[in-house]
Amino acid sequence: MTDPNPTAAAQEDEAPIEAPEAAAAEPAADDDQLSKAIEELRGVLNEEDGGDNVPSGAGSNPGIILGIPVEVQIVLGSTEMPVSELMALQKGATVSLNRRIGEPVDVMVNGRKIAKGEITVLEDDPSRFGIKLTEINTATRGR
Repeated sequence: MTDPNPTAAAQEDEAPIEAPEAAAAEPAADDDQLSKAIEELRGVLNEEDGGDNVPSGAGSNPGIILGIPVEVQIVLGSTEMPVSELMALQKGATVSLNRRIGEPVDVMVNGRKIAKGEITVLEDDPSRFGIKLTEINTATRGR
């Protein structure tokens, strides 16, 4: 059986060959736009820092990352109670926690436990207390 319209078959065969070439040109344009955006961002960052001694490249400005604020919580303990008990709490009520005096407290950063420590009174201000780190989780170090 011969195809009654051989030129139409040839055109159909050519169309898939052209499509990947056209598709390959689009990512190149996207890459160019991405590269331009990255260079603009680097320029802005260099202007903010003075730009004189900031090398170009990834990781060239660790101050950006080191300046990101994180939430640090010191967890003295916790407890579970029914909502009815929670609603019955009044000023002056005592809530019993799952830790004893002298047990280490958890140091949490953005909800992740990173260390343990003990409560201590600040030397320069005895009306305040702080945490002396006694253990740092090695699994979170170097991440």
